[in-house]
Amino acid sequence: MLRGLAGLGLLVAPLPGWARSGVQRLRMSVDGDTTRLVFDMDGPADHTIFTLDGPDRVVVDLAGARALDSLDVASNPRALVKGVRHAQRNGTDLRVVLDLRAASEPHSFVLLPAQGSPHRLVLDLTERPRTTAVARNAPEVSPNGAARSTDPLREVVVAIDPGHGGHDPGAIGPGGTREKDVVLQIARRLAERVEREPGMRPVLIRTGDYFLPLRERINRARAADADVFLSIHADAIHDRRVQGSSVYILSERGASSEAARFLAQRENSADLRLGGVPIERTDDSLAGVLLDLAQSGSLEASHSLAARLISEMHRVGKVRKPEVERANFAVLRSPDVPSVLIEAAFISNPSEERKLRTASFQGSLADAVLTGLRAYFATHAPPGTMIAEGRNDRHIIRPGETLSVIANRYQMTVAELQAVNDLPNDRIFAGQVLQIPLRGG
Repeated sequence: MLRGLAGLGLLVAPLPGWARSGVQRLRMSVDGDTTRLVFDMDGPADHTIFTLDGPDRVVVDLAGARALDSLDVASNPRALVKGVRHAQRNGTDLRVVLDLRAASEPHSFVLLPAQGSPHRLVLDLTERPRTTAVARNAPEVSPNGAARSTDPLREVVVAIDPGHGGHDPGAIGPGGTREKDVVLQIARRLAERVEREPGMRPVLIRTGDYFLPLRERINRARAADADVFLSIHADAIHDRRVQGSSVYILSERGASSEAARFLAQRENSADLRLGGVPIERTDDSLAGVLLDLAQSGSLEASHSLAARLISEMHRVGKVRKPEVERANFAVLRSPDVPSVLIEAAFISNPSEERKLRTASFQGSLADAVLTGLRAYFATHAPPGTMIAEGRNDRHIIRPGETLSVIANRYQMTVAELQAVNDLPNDRIFAGQVLQIPLRGG
């Protein structure tokens, strides 16, 4: 089963050409409960990470990369990793599979090279606690008598997909602006804002200038356990006078065709799930009921999300149509992830093309989308998330974070954060839990 997509990956566009980066070697070390792997590379390579279970594995995909060595690591009984495999995929990318001794929570970050040093991708693995069914279902009673789950609360996951990329530039404006470039810039600005938002976590589906098939974009969002999927584009039409933004969700026809495809696919897939429920062995009628429920809920949620986005985008500029539009876009066909496609503006309109290139418009659009996400999750946050439980009062430290970065995210001073958590200095460690005082009572 696909379980997660870690990290935002490199925000550096790969160089043109096949196999742009080579992995020179792979190093592994163990520090307490953390197994660290370091990929030394001769150039930048965008990366995507997800986990699989049955057996437990971590998969690292490096776009436009190749292995320059065997990538073997020394055996260490204390390490979570018990074996490493790798192979080329899609003719251009390198896939590295880490066979694990236990389920793991992966976290990654990139070290930019100093002069004469290699590019480095660092991957930290910590064992993921396995909770028994009894423990998961045992409620904790709050002081007011209401039952409350004892599972740790999580952030909602926002998958952000910049359209096109690589050999597919998308629409090109009269001034030569390429859609693939401006939507990536907008997506990055949005990801930065979501990252700073308490209770939310972004996942960038495309983080550089490379091509991803539409189905792969959906798969990456589902692998990330995304709670919503936002596909960002810039519209174009022959009439250069047309302008304005718009928001689409999947049409009923598109939903019907996807349902047929999904039911057919389940016959050949051992990992196919809907909302975490395996369906590959269910009979046709039950599978159809599960799919219909998932799709109906997803389309309803997609409409709610799109409506909230439209109401906020009115503040940024002209909205071409005030209502939610429907279309059979393949990228919106995930059966159980609320999905919308945002047309930021008409790149074919000269004035909107110029606007799309500006940091001010890109930032304003990202702010509007974030406000729409806040409004949506206020009523649609899944159970077990910090937003749903009104619990933005904890922060789990990730590798590479500093106390000043965390304080800035929650609009606090470092001194306030130290005082609340009785920290004698600014030394912190990955996995440490900080208490964050709730604002406004």
